[in-house]
Amino acid sequence: MSDLSFSLDQLPRILAWFSLALAALPALLFVANLPFYRRLPGGTALPTDETTPAHPETTNPRSPGNACANPSFSILIPARNEEHAIVPALQAILADVHSQFEVLVLDDHSTDATASQVQSVAAEDPRVRLVTGKRLPEGWCGKQHACWQLAQAAHGDFLVFLDADVRLAPRALPRLARYFETHPDVQLASGVPRQFTGTFLEKLLIPLIHTILLGYLPMVAAQWTRWSAFAAGCGQLFVARRGAYFAAAGHQNIRSSLHDGVQLPRSFRRHGLQTGLFDATDLANCRMYSSASTVWRGLGKNATEGMAHPAAIVPWSVLLLSGHVLPWILLAAGLLLPIETTTLFIASIAASLGTVMRLAAAWRFRQSLLGALLHPLGVTALVLIQWEALVRRWRGRPMEWRGRQYAHPASVPANSHPTA
Repeated sequence: MSDLSFSLDQLPRILAWFSLALAALPALLFVANLPFYRRLPGGTALPTDETTPAHPETTNPRSPGNACANPSFSILIPARNEEHAIVPALQAILADVHSQFEVLVLDDHSTDATASQVQSVAAEDPRVRLVTGKRLPEGWCGKQHACWQLAQAAHGDFLVFLDADVRLAPRALPRLARYFETHPDVQLASGVPRQFTGTFLEKLLIPLIHTILLGYLPMVAAQWTRWSAFAAGCGQLFVARRGAYFAAAGHQNIRSSLHDGVQLPRSFRRHGLQTGLFDATDLANCRMYSSASTVWRGLGKNATEGMAHPAAIVPWSVLLLSGHVLPWILLAAGLLLPIETTTLFIASIAASLGTVMRLAAAWRFRQSLLGALLHPLGVTALVLIQWEALVRRWRGRPMEWRGRQYAHPASVPANSHPTA
């Protein structure tokens, strides 16, 4: 009995040290990753009379898509019932009067005024084209089917896949061109735009995109290897070299996935092609969801292809809850139970690491301060979303998104790194 009592007395200290270890891991990796997750040069607006600079013909014989002088861009936007978002998205793109580009918007069987609004813009600017989507084949996700059709209709050297709620910043295309010029091995690149948040749940959950990305992905390994386990991206903004995209069969190769942010870069890497990440905070912005219910459903729709995969959810739950929530539970318990001062000190360090990391991210990526201060609550909500998604999968309930129902993908590798 005395041995059991001794073990119970030591349990808070053991948990405190455990939480400190799992809090230090993402905090240290966050700091180590920042030099590899940088904004693209040229963020300051250039003079209006400056033309797009020519790019030297840097070639890489091992890559199906190579850099070229004065590259052209195809900006590809899948749109299903986006009447409130599509015109502002087009206006932001068309403000660039110097770059060589076309804009293709695919109307994916919208039931609102999306198509007519695109046609109105196209009538005034020949750079815009409306593509009418074909019937969704069995086994395809709507977004992947739309993106594949857009890519086949595009003519640009670079394919820029944008969600309809993303707004490109001025001079974004020349900055992307320079990125690929200076990274000749990269065939697909992605960045997380600045995330605007309105509702309370948005402020809690959306900034966790950067917590997961920078706190748990070793970017040095992602940059120096082509292992698919280190692939990551953001489905809101992808840029691919045209040749590489079709060599990897693009979105056709991930046709059933709802999580292109993970699966598209994984597909490229499985084909031996390098992928890259950059900080898109000042390159684009996005309001991903507009209500608490859409946040919850949106993050849950693709969860089983990431953290909520049956083989991944327990390790992820332990990592997140132990490193970001457990320290605060121990500190709260110290108000009611006789816990040693040393144990509480260890727990306070662990709690501080998570808070400081979130505050640093809030400053660096222009995120919600409230969400950073309520960090453990946001992590708890994120874990709950993952478990709800897994239970839904176990019960055989289809996922619903934008008026369509999808079965869960039969098999997705468990080591996927979850991002937006």
